[in-house]
Amino acid sequence: MSIPAFGLGTFRLQGQVVIDSVSTGLELGYRVIDTAQIYENEAEVGEAIAASGIARDELFITSKIWVANFAGDRLIDSLKESLQKLQTDYLDLTLIHWPSPEDQVPVEEFMGALLQAKQLGLTRQIGVSNFTVDLMKQAIDAVGAEHISTNQIELHPYLQNRKVVEFAQSQGIQITSYMTLAYGEVMKDPVIQQIADRLQATPAHVTLAWAMQLGYAVIPSSTKRANLASNLKACAMTLSNADMALIAGLDRGHRLTSPKGIAPHWD
Repeated sequence: MSIPAFGLGTFRLQGQVVIDSVSTGLELGYRVIDTAQIYENEAEVGEAIAASGIARDELFITSKIWVANFAGDRLIDSLKESLQKLQTDYLDLTLIHWPSPEDQVPVEEFMGALLQAKQLGLTRQIGVSNFTVDLMKQAIDAVGAEHISTNQIELHPYLQNRKVVEFAQSQGIQITSYMTLAYGEVMKDPVIQQIADRLQATPAHVTLAWAMQLGYAVIPSSTKRANLASNLKACAMTLSNADMALIAGLDRGHRLTSPKGIAPHWD
């Protein structure tokens, strides 16, 4: 099994805003929805999915276990709560959202519980998010690389995270890029704008296509119908080797997300 290349993110979207975004996305043809316990929008995402009438087996739903739910039986209980909110019997992918702060819960413990959730049929695939090379090694030691479908990390032209990518790919672990558009910063980048103008595309198309061409899954979010529709066009775009090289040259280690007390020591 593998992770679909293109999906809809729901980070920072709540209430009617997330219902509208997911509803519009599903109407436009999105079939992959990414949420998380800490987003506090699983119930609304579930409501939008239920109202869409789309068959469950046509959808790929991802959620993430929050750090407060890592210990003991709490992980599986919290996943069951997520399933109730999302109005589904199983997730397609369940991730550990961040490593346990100060290793309060050992990697072996929460990865073991996550594998148990998979064995119970609560989730079809499991993975991690925001894991460094060292943390991935610990997760592999705990459950085996064959059980870790993806590492979802901040990855965009300004933070290409090559060390983490290289190790993950060497282990057969797919990369999912979040914040692929760097909170919109790349939309103003002259190099990306130049490529977009030449291809009669938008900077968002170019950036999303760049990530997918490197083999990463992407989960951009939007509250605007026009942007949701437009982003889909990235799936049909192919960039030249020269354009890929130009974007590769934009990396400057510019990290946008590193929550104090939760973030690991980055590679």
